[in-house]
Amino acid sequence: MNSGFEENGRTGPADGTVTLHVGAEQAGLRLDKALALLAGEISRARLQQVIREGGVSLNGAVVGDGSRKVAEGDALALVMPEAKPPEPVGQDIPLDVVYEDEHLIVIDKPAGLVVHPAGGHEDGTLVNALIAHCGESLSGIGGVRRPGIVHRLDKDTSGLLVVAKNDRAHQKLAKQFADHGRTGPLQRAYLALAWGVPRLREGTIDAPIERSNRNREKMTVVKEGRGREAITHITLIERYPPLLRGLDETEALASLIECRLETGRTHQIRVHMSHIGHPLLGDQLYGSGFATKAVRLPEEAREALAALGRQALHAALLGFAHPATGEEMLFESDPPADFANLQAALARL
Repeated sequence: MNSGFEENGRTGPADGTVTLHVGAEQAGLRLDKALALLAGEISRARLQQVIREGGVSLNGAVVGDGSRKVAEGDALALVMPEAKPPEPVGQDIPLDVVYEDEHLIVIDKPAGLVVHPAGGHEDGTLVNALIAHCGESLSGIGGVRRPGIVHRLDKDTSGLLVVAKNDRAHQKLAKQFADHGRTGPLQRAYLALAWGVPRLREGTIDAPIERSNRNREKMTVVKEGRGREAITHITLIERYPPLLRGLDETEALASLIECRLETGRTHQIRVHMSHIGHPLLGDQLYGSGFATKAVRLPEEAREALAALGRQALHAALLGFAHPATGEEMLFESDPPADFANLQAALARL
């Protein structure tokens, strides 16, 4: 049984080796040029490097000379090595440092700053800024791409984030985050501006989450027994407009909610608030169906929402035990100007 593939003159077994067959059109060409024509999307320069590294065989024998001529019927075996992600480098990106010592650093992250390098964001990240700021002291446990990172915030979520500066601190902090504060002092609280008003002033959203099969950028709530446990505790702080005589509280356009995480899943607050029918203002991924509600806002609030240009979510409180001393530490952050301006505009409804 053939466990590989055969398509357009190329065959390949399950081990990742691709066999290319030289046709009349490639006969007499240099090996590197023939490979570039046969391999399609791989650049000639990249193929020349693979040849030099011994990744190409001609009729069963490894060949390291890209200038060698090929003949019709020759079989070229190509083994492309896995791409190695480049190590992030330090970049001079301003940081709002809330606290720092030899073990850790607490940052107030601005909206728009990606935490660690990933596809589409190879530099200009918080990690690049931290490497420049901290030098080689960052913990390596998180791996080459995310040194020191114990937890993260979405690109467009602002607020508090702690980073480990040595491996021992990383292990201690990671243990606290894995425990979710159930037996220790870890606290994470967010401020969110949501459409409408939740039915209860205080409540718990206990709904497991997994990645959506329809849109891989989104997470979705699933039935019990599937996905990963996700628990968010919410408290109503303000409603906009405020509760007035003759106005049903459920008719309010928006509200300020405190969300406390008991677990830390990707997009957890955004998914949970959307799940209960109150997505965050400005959330294009989970609240697109509420975009028409913006027309009900006065001009000042509409302009403030447009200026926000992101989900209205801010990591306002972060508490944990210091990994070296055990001291309980608590940090608070006021929302940035774009969030505060929208909140103020809503308060004047």
